[in-house]
Amino acid sequence: MKLQENSVAQLRRGTDEILIEVDLLKKLQGGQPLRIKAGFDPTAPDLHLGHTVLINKLKQFQEAGHDILFLIGDFTAMIGDPTGKNVTRKPLTKEEVLANAQTYQEQIFKILDAEKTQVMFNSTWLEKMSPSELIQLAAKHTVARMLERDDFNKRYKSGQPIAIHEFLYPLIQGYDSVAMRADVELGGTDQKFNLLVGRQLQEVYGQSPQVAITMPILEGLDGVQKMSKSLGNYIGIKDSPEDMFGKIMSISDELMWRYYELLSFQSMQQIEAWRQACMQGEMNPRNCKVNFAQEIIVRFHSVSAAEKALADFEARFQRNAIPDEMPEISLTVGAEGLAIANILKEAGLTESTSEAIRQIKQGGVKIEGEKIADPKLTLLSGTTHVYQVGKRKFARITLKS
Repeated sequence: MKLQENSVAQLRRGTDEILIEVDLLKKLQGGQPLRIKAGFDPTAPDLHLGHTVLINKLKQFQEAGHDILFLIGDFTAMIGDPTGKNVTRKPLTKEEVLANAQTYQEQIFKILDAEKTQVMFNSTWLEKMSPSELIQLAAKHTVARMLERDDFNKRYKSGQPIAIHEFLYPLIQGYDSVAMRADVELGGTDQKFNLLVGRQLQEVYGQSPQVAITMPILEGLDGVQKMSKSLGNYIGIKDSPEDMFGKIMSISDELMWRYYELLSFQSMQQIEAWRQACMQGEMNPRNCKVNFAQEIIVRFHSVSAAEKALADFEARFQRNAIPDEMPEISLTVGAEGLAIANILKEAGLTESTSEAIRQIKQGGVKIEGEKIADPKLTLLSGTTHVYQVGKRKFARITLKS
């Protein structure tokens, strides 16, 4: 396997940290396929685009000829990952875990090559571990090192409880790397501590330590908080083509380029060319969003589904007769967002909030051509939408914090 600079640049693309990059280069120069590990705890049945940031990186390694080890943490999911939690998380039952694991396998192969991906379950080796072996594993790490982790440290200092089993989670995740003899492990930035535990344990067990690659946490549609189903700011892999298209078209122009970098399979040269064209007024950002939406829909549905979603969007766009030229307005909002009536008033689309509420109740207010029926609707910062009042008042409004 010949190491080429462009392939290394592709592997670096979108990463937050490579620990340690010189080790990765040495492993790549060895000329043998590397064992690339990524673990997912099946804590929910559906994946969203935030999860695919990491899966896309696996695909890049796969296309470079490396061996992909997709680990389903069926054992660790029953413990519950404490990362980022300020309270002990309730573990799942084995039945819940296995049901979610099945859906994961169905979804990841929309990106990865099923024939070249080894799906593994950490219950395979962890359920065989005896109590004495678990104690021996626990002896290879210290409480002081555990408390270096930010979430544990904050909870300890604030007097919030930390259960003993939570300390076992990073140890067991690290031991997975030993059992799998991983050369590289990928994870989100919130998994950095756990990935480094894997490096340390591999050294203890006489293995060459894995390279830890952390990937950014993708912001959701609001452009502020991480993409999450519970926050409602997500694009699900199993969303309908129409929903995917509509959600992507709703993101801000600025957020669009981050989505391109982390989610698109277009080259960075092409993405940068489009970005420059938009900045210079030679290309409408809306067209870039359309291109991105179609790429994502093709990936998770089909070409025909992408074409239909575009045709439906354009028909609706034409029907609503949204003009190309309109006022561009930026409004500053707090973390709690801003009510639609206040947005319309502050943007000058209505004389008052009472008029805005009346217009909404009469069906005269639209966002991106969609009629708004709820006068209590609140929008968060990080969004850019076309707002319409009546037939002639339009404004492209960006909400920022």
